[in-house]
Amino acid sequence: MYTRYLNFIRGVATNWWGRLGVIVTTSSFVCMVAIELARLLGLVTSSYAGLISYMLFPALFVIGLFMIPVGWRQLKKSSRKSTAELLETQFGKDDSRGDFSGARLFRMISILTIVNIVFLAIVGSRMLAFMDTAEFCGTACHSVMNPEWVTYRQSPHSRVACVECHVGEGAGSLIDSKLNGMWQMVSVTFDLLERPIPTPVHQLRPARETCEKCHWPEKFYGNRIKRIVRYDTDEASTPKYTTLSLKVDIGDQANQHGIHWHVAEENEVRYSSLDDERESMVWVELKQSDGSIKRYTNRELIDSGSEREEIRQLDCVDCHNRATHIYEIALHAIDKRIQLGQMERSLPFLKREAVGAITANYPSKEAAMDGIANHMHGFYRRNFPDIANNKMALINSTVAVLQQIHSRNIHPEMNITWDTYPNHIGHANNKGCFRCHNSNLVDQEGKSITYDCSYCHSILAYDSDEPFRFLQTADTTSLDYQMHRYLQEEFLNSSKTGH
Repeated sequence: MYTRYLNFIRGVATNWWGRLGVIVTTSSFVCMVAIELARLLGLVTSSYAGLISYMLFPALFVIGLFMIPVGWRQLKKSSRKSTAELLETQFGKDDSRGDFSGARLFRMISILTIVNIVFLAIVGSRMLAFMDTAEFCGTACHSVMNPEWVTYRQSPHSRVACVECHVGEGAGSLIDSKLNGMWQMVSVTFDLLERPIPTPVHQLRPARETCEKCHWPEKFYGNRIKRIVRYDTDEASTPKYTTLSLKVDIGDQANQHGIHWHVAEENEVRYSSLDDERESMVWVELKQSDGSIKRYTNRELIDSGSEREEIRQLDCVDCHNRATHIYEIALHAIDKRIQLGQMERSLPFLKREAVGAITANYPSKEAAMDGIANHMHGFYRRNFPDIANNKMALINSTVAVLQQIHSRNIHPEMNITWDTYPNHIGHANNKGCFRCHNSNLVDQEGKSITYDCSYCHSILAYDSDEPFRFLQTADTTSLDYQMHRYLQEEFLNSSKTGH
């Protein structure tokens, strides 16, 4: 059998086209098998090996197969012999004699064709599986997707495959995603992509098909305490506390309390935004308990002149728009690292200088790494020489943390800087909830959508020295005595009613 196979290879290697085709096909097959075995044994772990094994070598394998009949055609044209004559010349009379279906040559071709089809089918299925991995999505177009890859790996959804949100179910969605991927490769090759990648991503699957597979609105109930620690810019980087009791349940149709009321199955909220950017709402409408629709129109945008109106039903990603690819706010990134103990407040003016170091305008990542180190070391050498000498290791570790923060969030190659991608959760740094809950969106009677703070959360402390200040006894001589009492009573009442 092996001898017949070698004779067959010699027969199809008719000229340089055929010989090159045999070499390309055989070598790509051997390389694919070798790399796949190395991957299975754990000897090769790089995702780039998958790109080579499942994309480059299969392409070369197919190209080599096509080169063989091209060489045969060239031989037939130059020799001016019939196909039967060429078969006898290249493979011998014993293999090519007899009727076509009974010839040993035909059986060899049939066997090799079946082997090739099975092999390509296996490789194709492996390729599709590999293209569905997060590693492929994050590394195939490294220069473009690296920012998303970096933030994805440090997100709460780092164990959820990209395709779970970005590719729909069924063959149609799979084909659409691969066609879209081909266009992205063309865009990267010819530098046609926008930088930064524009948001929102309008092709995302509906949240009911993605988010709600794990997060059920009906299972959100009660209150959740959220303590936010912010550090002052004074010498001691003094901590300040904001503590909220979040009303995370879906509430009910009657009082409409609860943050997740918006996505309860029995409720429906629709809106239209300016230029379909989901930032400035032209109107918002909701289905009431009797089935009627109530609309709130933005009186500042009535004459906006928008030519097209895109209508969207509100779902999870309208608020949780950075649920995975989370870019930090500079101030909050510093606060988080101090709270985690990665940076020590024993360094004077740590918060202030750290923010200044990472928010300076640097032309490149390399310049940023040097600039952050120079900023921190220079400040302490000039103003606190004893600390600069005695706590050099502590300053160095702080610099390393700041460099990591900058590398995680700033990507000059994609024009991503601080605040490029706003996070709509809450309303501390952009409009967030106030995109809809504001005084400009009014119904026919002139009443606006409520924007009362206590509608979504109770405030237990706000930029206070203690994390639960408003639960303590109110000081009658304090200027904020009335606010203190109001917030305290609101929390106690909401706790009793479950809202």
